Amino acid sequence: MPTPTCLRTARPGSSAPRVLLALLLLAWVCSALAQVPERVIHKATSRFSDMLVVSEDANGLRSLRFEMFGARQSVVKPGDPDHLELAYARALPAVLTWTAEPRRILVVGLGGGTLPMFLHRHLTRAEIDVVEIDPAVVEVARSHFGFREDARLKAHVGDGRRWIERMRGRYDLIVVDAFSAHDVPYALATREFLQAVHRALTEDGVVVANMWGRLANPLYDDMVATYLSVFPAVSVMDVVGSGNRLVLASRSTAVPTPAEAVDRARDLNIRLQLRHDLADMVRLGLRQPDIHERAGTVLGDAARPARP
Repeated sequence: MPTPTCLRTARPGSSAPRVLLALLLLAWVCSALAQVPERVIHKATSRFSDMLVVSEDANGLRSLRFEMFGARQSVVKPGDPDHLELAYARALPAVLTWTAEPRRILVVGLGGGTLPMFLHRHLTRAEIDVVEIDPAVVEVARSHFGFREDARLKAHVGDGRRWIERMRGRYDLIVVDAFSAHDVPYALATREFLQAVHRALTEDGVVVANMWGRLANPLYDDMVATYLSVFPAVSVMDVVGSGNRLVLASRSTAVPTPAEAVDRARDLNIRLQLRHDLADMVRLGLRQPDIHERAGTVLGDAARPARP
């Protein structure tokens, strides 16, 4: 284990017991500072999950979890709406290298509303629909995460798949960011669902899906293979420093090369006033599906494959 930075400042002197005591005291202080306890500020239970809003006092962040000590579903920094804390949230604007000016956007899965609000602030001509199956999540996003609707941003309580299957208009961009406490709902991973997504997109429309990689998700390779079975252009973006993967898919084959995507990401750094280097994330992460992803089993509605 690397030595904490604060411990490296201590230098031994001539009195070993005194130095040892000082080092032990400093170690305790460092440990206490590094482990400021989280504080649960709100609890809610719905038929879908147990929700906890957690204040992370050490850095002023507020998180949404679907179970105690579960994965952070959404993170905001109150008073700083442009703060993107989670690595996948920082990476997701990379989809705008494939569709620079989406006018109609659909987001499946609200969480705390961080991403819809970010897109709403920076894509000022876009109309955004958010579909969230759990009304309690919508209420928590409004009450504790600063989520606000207006003429261009609307939240709808409903099943995201049914919304896509029944809609009449088309979207330029669809974001699939729906998680339960443990995984992406299977109904949002099948070929039948993605065929509906394909129909719901404009001719050059793009879908981006947030999912966990194979270490945490036994169906990961199958999920990527299912996108490959429906869309003519599919890329994967490894989110450095995270277990998340983004899958980008387009109805059109006219998508940028990785080098072109990096160039466009540099422009997005400026246009979106990003506080992180999106171009670097794209350069390190965007790639073609690998041999394992291509060899996955296409998922269907009929039966979920058995996995250990």
